[in-house]
This record gives sequence, C-alpha cells and structure tokens, in this order.
Amino acid sequence: MENDNLKLTSSEIGTLWGEYVNGTMTEIVNRYMISILEDESIKKVFEIAIETWEKQKKQLVSFIEKDGFPVPIGFTESDLNKSAERLFSDTFCLNYLHVMTLHGLLGHTTALSVSVRKDIREFYNSCVNDAKSMYDLTIELLLKKGKFQRDPYFYPNDGPEFISTNDFTDGFFGKGRLLSATEMISISLNIKKSIMAKTLSIGFSQVTESKEIRMFFEELEKRADENIQALTKILHKDNLPIPMSWESEVTTSKDSPFSDKLMLYHMGFLAQTAQVYYGTGLAGAMRTDLVVVYEKTILKTLAMTKNWFDIMVKNKWLEQPPLAPNRKELAQDK
Repeated sequence: MENDNLKLTSSEIGTLWGEYVNGTMTEIVNRYMISILEDESIKKVFEIAIETWEKQKKQLVSFIEKDGFPVPIGFTESDLNKSAERLFSDTFCLNYLHVMTLHGLLGHTTALSVSVRKDIREFYNSCVNDAKSMYDLTIELLLKKGKFQRDPYFYPNDGPEFISTNDFTDGFFGKGRLLSATEMISISLNIKKSIMAKTLSIGFSQVTESKEIRMFFEELEKRADENIQALTKILHKDNLPIPMSWESEVTTSKDSPFSDKLMLYHMGFLAQTAQVYYGTGLAGAMRTDLVVVYEKTILKTLAMTKNWFDIMVKNKWLEQPPLAPNRKELAQDK
C-alpha cells in the first residue's frame, strides 16, 4: 500500500492534534513576548521560533484535514491582548523560550516514537531538528548574557566503583551517600521547571479577572514552591548550589496580556508535563528521601490537575480530542 493512502493511526492523530493545540498556545505567548522585548538579540530568537511554528502549523493542518478530522480551535487572536502592559522581563522571556523548547523537544520525540507513516515520521524528524536548533540558540544566548545557571560540578574518582552497601538507598538517617550524577538530572530539570511554573503562576494570578482562577493560580504557586523547597533542601543537605528564582522578573502589572482560557490551559499543560519528569525522577531515584519527595509531588499534582480539569470543563474551554468509535451505539437499531 502506498504511504499516501495509509490512514492515520489513533496515536498519530492524537500527537498531531495535541501538537496543534499546544503549538497555538505557545504561539500566542511568543507573540506577546516579542512585542515587549527590548533586547534585539532575544527578539531575533523569538522571530525564529515564530517562523518555525508557522511552518509546522501549515503541515499539521494539512495532515489533520487530509484524513477528514476537524482542525482544533486551539488558541487564536482572541486570546491575546496586544495592548497589555509588560508583565515579564526580557530575561524571563528568554528563559521561558528555553524551557518550552525542552518541552517541545520531548513532545516531538515522543510523537516520532509512535508514528508509522513515513511522511509523519519525516515531519517529526524535522520538528526534532528545529527544537534542537532552538535549544542551541536559547542556551548560547543565556550563556552569553550570564543568565544560565549550570548544574553542580562533580569530580572524578580514580576509577570505576561498585555499590557495596544497602546504605546506598538511605537518604534519611545519615548513613547514606551523597547524590549521584544520574539523580541530579531529574532534580535539576524539575527544580527549573517548577521555578518557571511558580513565576508564571505569580504573573497570571496578578492579571486574571476570575476569583476562582486566581485561587487556582495561587494554589499552584504554593505547590510549585513546595516542590522547589523539597528538592533544594536535598541539594542544600549535600552542600550543592541551588538554582536562582525568577520571581523578580515579573512586573507589577495587572493588565492581562492573555485570556483566562489560555493562562489556565498553560498551567494545566505544565502540570501534566511535570508528571512525566517527576515519574522519570522517581524511576531513577535510589535514595529514599528522593523517592518520598517524588511520590508526594506526583500525588499533589494529580489533585491539582483534577481541579484544573473541572474549571476548564465548567467554562467550556477544554476541546475534546478524537475519540474511539462507539461500537455499542453504532450497533443499535436505527
């Protein structure tokens, strides 16, 4: 069978649908940020990000429409207030683009891993390459401006070593060992992502017009701070440096640049993707104190996600992705 005649699998339409909705959300945020940026070097990177998305968006629409699926609404001009005052600093905008690029890289790679059709695989391969290029651009610029905090340095041993005691897993009672380099991967990523979630929550809570949504943002800010404190406490105990916070990069503006729908969806997106990183951290943790932190964080985030879902549904803001056919309904007499 020719590749062009192959229908999209459920996983393929699911990734295309999700990429479109999340991409339109990020597009609106990027367009706002580029409108307030003063630093020309940062603005240039955002221009590339917006141009890249426009290219990807056209291809996504083509794939979705060709198989007869409706293109999701996602986020549009109606979700952007072009005249809003500055809410974030240039430094935060660049950090935001960097972290969202990490999310995009993970999303594209996951989408590629479940794709079968050659044209879909080629598309996601190009998306991965685009994300890798954007990662390089953002990290190089952050390094150049002295705004990127490297992870802690470890020093080499004389040779390979093997675990020789059960105390290796102990993180509570003082007999255990220091953090391993493999555990630092998830700790570092989760702290940085929680810092961004906390910063966005602060900004969004200032500008939302809904009391209910403001309370949700404030609760999410509290949870994000708890996650940061729990992981930084472990770093502090091992005499390791703690990443910088970004709260001071939020202005005092109360003028919302985005719709409540976009802001609420964005925070739900971050909470859901955070579960992936927490789960990865849990799977790779070999110290009991780390395991406990990740387990508690996952449970708290699940509760937050349920609250987010209820608010989104109540306001009719949550689009329904394509569903499996209802065979029982189809089998009923007409």
